[in-house]
Amino acid sequence: MKIACIGAGYVGGPTMAMVALKCPDIEVVVVDINAARIKAWQTDDLPIYEPGLLDVVKQARGRNLYFSTDTHKHVGEADLVFVSVNTPTKTRGIGAGSAADLTYWEGAARMIAACSTSSKIIVEKSTVPVKTAEAISKVLRRNCNVPEVQFEILSNPEFLAEGTAIQDLYNPDRVLIGGNEDESGQRAIQVLKSVYEHWVPSERIITTNLWSAELSKLTANAFLAQRISSINAISALCEVTGADVTQVAHAIGTDTRIGPKFLNASVGFGGSCFQKDILNLCYVCETHGVPKVADYWRSVVSMNDWQKARFVERMVGSMFNTVVGKKIAIFGFAFKKDTGDTRETPAIDVVHGLIREGANCTIYDPQVSETQMFHDLSLAKFQWDYPMSPTKADAKIKQSVDVHFDPYTVAKDAHAIAILTEWDEFKTYDYQKIYDNMVKPAFIFDGRNIMDTEELRRIGFVSFSIGKPLDPFVKKS
Repeated sequence: MKIACIGAGYVGGPTMAMVALKCPDIEVVVVDINAARIKAWQTDDLPIYEPGLLDVVKQARGRNLYFSTDTHKHVGEADLVFVSVNTPTKTRGIGAGSAADLTYWEGAARMIAACSTSSKIIVEKSTVPVKTAEAISKVLRRNCNVPEVQFEILSNPEFLAEGTAIQDLYNPDRVLIGGNEDESGQRAIQVLKSVYEHWVPSERIITTNLWSAELSKLTANAFLAQRISSINAISALCEVTGADVTQVAHAIGTDTRIGPKFLNASVGFGGSCFQKDILNLCYVCETHGVPKVADYWRSVVSMNDWQKARFVERMVGSMFNTVVGKKIAIFGFAFKKDTGDTRETPAIDVVHGLIREGANCTIYDPQVSETQMFHDLSLAKFQWDYPMSPTKADAKIKQSVDVHFDPYTVAKDAHAIAILTEWDEFKTYDYQKIYDNMVKPAFIFDGRNIMDTEELRRIGFVSFSIGKPLDPFVKKS
C-alpha cells in the first residue's frame, strides 16, 4: 500500500509521520507545492514546532516516510490520498466572514483526477463543511479521463491539539471514519481502519456515514470553544463580585456531568480551528434554514471577541485611563504554549487594541519569529490562512511594535507586562529583577492565570488575573 498526503502543514506532516512510524509496511509520501516547506521537512529544522515531532520524523524519514514536491507522481501512484489543505474562512463574496473557502480543496480534487490511472480512496483530513464529499465526488468523476478509475471518499477529521499533537496521535481518544453506506464505501472504511489498527485499538475507531463525520468535527470544536467562552463569561462576573474563577471552575469541574477540561479562564481562545469552524457551522445552519442555531453558536465567538476587548479595557482603565506613549511588554504571541502557531492568537487583537490607545508594545515569544509577528499584525481579518505578502499596515505597526528575544530586555522600562501565552518559562523568571527595572507603578496583567498573584503583589506589582478579585490599587483608582 502507498499513501500520499497533499499538504505538509500542522495536520498533514505530524499525522503522516505517525502513520509511517507505526506502519513500516506502508510507504508514506507527504507532498506540497511549497518547496521551502518540503525542504524543511527533510532537515532537523522542521517547518512547525511540536514537542516530540522531530523524534518521530527522524525514526521514519528515509525508511518509509518521504517528502516531495512531485505531487502528480506520488498522488498518481497512491492507493490512499489524504487531503490536508487549508479551508480558510472566505473573505469576500457569498458567505464572506463565515463560509469555508474550498478553493484549495477543489484544486486538490482536480489534480487527483488528472493524475489518476488507478482507483483511489480519497480521505478528507481537512476540516470541511457538511456535504463537501458530495461536491468533491462530482469534481473527481467529471475530471478523470480513465473510465475504469473509481474514487471512494472518506471523512477522517483530525482531533489534534497543538502542543500535544504527537501524544494525541499516539494515543487518540477516538479515530473517526465516515464513508458511504453502500458496499464500496464500507470496503473503503475497512481499508483505512486497517491502517489505524496498526496501533489504535479497534474499539476506539468509530465509523459513521459521511455527513455525520464531517459534522462531528465542527461540532466538537464548537463545544470546546463554547466551554471556554462560558467560563470567560463567568470570569467577568467573578472580578466584580470578588469571586475567584479558578475556584469556581474547580467546583463545577468536579461534577462528573461537566468535567474539568477546558474550564481555564483566559484572555480568549485562538488557533486555526475554533473560530473558523464555529463560523462555518453558523453558515451551514443559515443556509439550511435554522438561523436560531446559527445565532446561538455565533454568540460563542462574540463572547470571545468581547473577552479580548475587555482585557485591553482593563489594562487601560487600571493604568489611569491612558497608555499613550507607555511601553507595554507582551509575554507570548503564540495562541497557546508548546507551539509556534499564531493563527487567530488573542495577542493580535490585544496588541492592536493597545496600539489604538497609543501604547508602544515590545513582544517576546520563545517560538515565534519577528517576521511572523509583523506579518500577523499586518493581516486583515480572516486572511491568516491565505498565502500573501505583508500589507501596507506594516510601516505603522513597526512604529508601535518592537520584538526582542530576551524577556528582561522586553520588560525593561515598561509600564506593564501582559502575559498572553501560558509558556511554562514565564513562571520561572526573576520578577524582582523585572520589577526593579520597570516604571512604577509596575503592572502585570495575567491573561492566562499562570502567575502567583499574591507573590507578585508582595514584590510590588499591581497585579491583575482573569476572573480573580481585583487588586486593591485598581479598585481604588
